[in-house]
Amino acid sequence: MDAQLEAQSDVQLDARSDAGSGAVLVLAVVAVALSLVLAAGLVGTAHVAAARAGAAADLAALAGAQHTADGGADPCGQASAAARRNGAAVTSCRPGPAGVVTVRVLVTSAAGPARDVARAGPRGAPAPPSTPP
Repeated sequence: MDAQLEAQSDVQLDARSDAGSGAVLVLAVVAVALSLVLAAGLVGTAHVAAARAGAAADLAALAGAQHTADGGADPCGQASAAARRNGAAVTSCRPGPAGVVTVRVLVTSAAGPARDVARAGPRGAPAPPSTPP
């Protein structure tokens, strides 16, 4: 009888040693899920910043080119103002021949900086020589 009682107490001891392991597993799954959600949020933030940089560069180049077409003397000032209104900073602005304006912008976000470049001018204007980004 003592051997049977010892066997039962060993079984109970083993069952108690597993207590709480489900909670640890749930915490691990929640931690992994939270990490994935944070990573997806960071990727989404980077995508939004890149889209904002593209839109700001396009609008800044168009503003500068329109200012030149209207007879204005400072297309880069107009481009900078347009970029600022769209949450970007102009890092480079080059007025080119025939009213063409090339603008590079920078948008900062939690995911890091996003950069873009845009060129605008009248139809048929010659393309400026390409330069590395």
